[in-house]
Amino acid sequence: MRLRPLVALLLLTGVSTVSAADLVVSAASSLTDAFQAVGKAYEAKHPDTHVILNFAASDVLLRQITSGAPADVFASADQAAMDKAAAAKAIDPATRMDFASNRLVLVVPHDSKATIRGPADLKADGVKRVAYGDPASVPVGRYTKAALEQQGLWDAVSAKGVLAQNVRQSLDYVARGEVDAGFVFATDAAIMKDKVKVAATVPTPKPITYPIAVVAGSKQPADAAAFEAFVQSAEGRSILAGFGFEAP
Repeated sequence: MRLRPLVALLLLTGVSTVSAADLVVSAASSLTDAFQAVGKAYEAKHPDTHVILNFAASDVLLRQITSGAPADVFASADQAAMDKAAAAKAIDPATRMDFASNRLVLVVPHDSKATIRGPADLKADGVKRVAYGDPASVPVGRYTKAALEQQGLWDAVSAKGVLAQNVRQSLDYVARGEVDAGFVFATDAAIMKDKVKVAATVPTPKPITYPIAVVAGSKQPADAAAFEAFVQSAEGRSILAGFGFEAP
C-alpha cells in the first residue's frame, strides 16, 4: 500500500503517477491510522490492486476531486462534506453509506496544570489559546462550533481560537503544548495518550457519522465499490473498532 497524502495535489499540477491498477482513496484526516490498516488488509485480499491513500480535511479532498484529481473512493468525516459532494455530482449517490461514528472530545496537554474539565472552563482568563478545525472546511471544526453554540460558549471560545487545517493539526497543537486546549475526535486523542489527555467528552447536536461513496469519475467503479464493501464488512468494521471507531 502506498501512502501519498499529497498525491491529488501533485496530480492537479499535471504530474501523473497513478496507474490503472491503483485505487485512490481520499479519506478524512481522522481516518489516517485506521485506513492505513484497512488498506493493507484490502490489498492482502486483492493482491492485484494497489491502494493509494490521500488524507486531508474532508472539504479539501472534495475540492481536489471536483478540480479533477484522480479519486475512486471518498470517505468524509461528516455529512456536510458528503452533501456537498452529492450536490456537485462528484459521487455516485447510490453508493453513499455511513460506515463509522465518533465522538468529540476536549483535550489538554498531558502535563497541563490548568483546571479544565469541560468547555465552560475555557472562558477562564488563564486559558489563552484553544485549537479546533476551521469550521469553514474541517468537519471537527463544524462539530465544535455547533456544540459550543448549543452551550452558549462559541463567542467566548472562538475569541481564543487557533484554527487548524485538519483534526490532526489541532491534535498536534495540543500535544506540543502550543495551546491550552483543543477539540479533536476521540479516535485522534487515543493515538497520543502520552501527550494529551481527555478533559471531557463534548455532546454534539448531531451524531458524528462518517459516510463513504464511490467517486462519480472513478475509472474503476467496480473496484471502488469492492473497497467500500470491505470497509463495511465484518473484517473492515473490526479494524475500525480497533482504532476506536464505533458503528454508525
